[in-house]
Parts: sequence; structure tokens; C-alpha cells
Amino acid sequence: MFKRSPGDKVFDTFLYAFMVLLTLAFLYPFWKVIVMAFNEANDTSLGGTLLWPRKFTLQNFKVVFQNDLIYSSYLITISRTVLGTITSVVATALFAYGLSKKKLMFRNFYLTLCFITLFFSGGLIPSVINMTNLGFSNNYLVYIIPAMYGIMAMIIMKSFFNSLPAALEESAMIDGANDFSIFFWIVFPSSMPVIATIGLMNAVSQWNAWIDAYIYISKESLMPVQLVLQRVIQGSSAASEITKMVSSDEILSRRVTPYSIQLATIVVAIGPIILIYPFFSEIFCQRLSDRRHEGVVPFGSSVASIRTADSSNI
Repeated sequence: MFKRSPGDKVFDTFLYAFMVLLTLAFLYPFWKVIVMAFNEANDTSLGGTLLWPRKFTLQNFKVVFQNDLIYSSYLITISRTVLGTITSVVATALFAYGLSKKKLMFRNFYLTLCFITLFFSGGLIPSVINMTNLGFSNNYLVYIIPAMYGIMAMIIMKSFFNSLPAALEESAMIDGANDFSIFFWIVFPSSMPVIATIGLMNAVSQWNAWIDAYIYISKESLMPVQLVLQRVIQGSSAASEITKMVSSDEILSRRVTPYSIQLATIVVAIGPIILIYPFFSEIFCQRLSDRRHEGVVPFGSSVASIRTADSSNI
């Protein structure tokens, strides 16, 4: 049995201590925002280190949720996260699957174009002009269509598709399955590890996105919650609408201030994705583990057999 030296134990101790301190350094600023959001503003203004609310209150969140803009922006954010993630994963997977086939005509040309756009872009102003001419200004589709495809996600998926056994597709072709059947019934289910990874990345990106709405959206009914948060922090018109909900007595007593409303809005905007992400991540990991134990060959073979049975009945 391998016996560790005292030097290894000392190194591991310092390494663990460093990682714990680094984790606390990352978590404490966010925890402090949460604590101050649940603390009365007059007590927060006294300063000091806050590890928990000294004067607990929900008044900051009451002010935030009194504005209908929060509810409409939440609906926009949730819908763009769900639809944007699904469409992006499916579209990118289809494109990556096509480029993974060496028999595809002009395959190298398409790959070259993709790599060019990876390193060079048209610039912000041409992109804004192009998107405006395409009718994406004040259009909900600006959240979905431009985000349907990503170069890096395509490269990751393409590499994974290339690693799949060719026998899976060959057996399905012999049984009469076409390309779409092979992709949706064999390749896509067999690629759950990369699909789950890209899906989680897209979901977090869609939830946190605000720059597209900042550039192309002026209607408040189409604003996502992140843009509302940005405007509240900068003190724009959306912030004034929220602060109007604060009564004069609350302002005079300093139980609620614009700064405390900003903190509450931050928690409202980023809290759900932080709470949901570990839950879905655990589900994905569990499903990927189950898929690994089940194996992909029996699944592909059963689908191919079903396809054969269907073709024989026609």
C-alpha cells in the first residue's frame, strides 16, 4: 500500500485551506448582497460586517414585486431561456452532425467559414444595422434566432459525434433508417453527455443575457429581468418606476432606500438560476450515469429493429 510522506500531507493541507479561502472569497460578496437585501436600509447604512440580517425585513422585496414590470420581465426571461436553449441545442446539433460527415460536399469550405467567424466578426455597428434591417428591433425573436447557433458548441458536438461508433449508424442504415431517423433516434440520445453540457451552458447564458435587449428592445413589455436589473442599478426610468412604489414614510424612516431596492432586485434577478442550476445539474448527472450503465448499443439496435418492422409493414 502506498504510504504518503509528511510533505505530501502538508501540501494537501495547504491546498485544501487555499481552496476553502478562495471559495469563501467568491461566495461572501454574493452572500453579503443577500444579507443586505433582507436587512433594513437604515441598519445597513451603519456599516460593519454582515453575516446575517441584523434587522430582518421583506420590505425591499415588497417594493420590487409591487411593480408589474418585474412579472412581465420574468415571463420573458423564463420563456427565452426555455425556447432559446431547446432551439439552440437542436439547431447546433443538426449542423454539427452534418459537418461530422466526411462525405458532405464542400465540408471543408463550411468548416473554414465557421472558423473565420470564430476569430473575426463584422463589428457591433454592422451587426446592429443588419439585425434592424431584418426586423429584429422590438421583436421577441431577437432572443431566439441569433442565439440558435454557436461555433464553439458546434465544434464540441462535432468532436463528440465523431467519437461515436460508426457501427451504430451503419446497422440502422442497413435496416432502412434515413439520416433524420438516425440522428433523432440514435445519435441524439447517445450524445446526452454533450447535449446536457451545451444545454446547461445555453440556459445560463440565456438567463443572464441582457445586452441584446439593451440594444434592440425599447418596449418594456419585451424586457428581460436582467435588463430591468441593469436599469435599476443605473437609476434609469425603470428604476424610477420601482422607486415610486416606496412611500414617503418609508423613505423618511430609511427602512427602504434606492440602494436597498437595487440589492433586492439583484437577488430577485439571479436567485432563481442559482437555486435551479444545482438541481438540474444533479438530474443531468444522474441521467448520464444511468445512460452509461444502460449503454447505447442496445438502444440503437432496438430503434433500428423498430424501423425495420415499420418498413416491412409498409
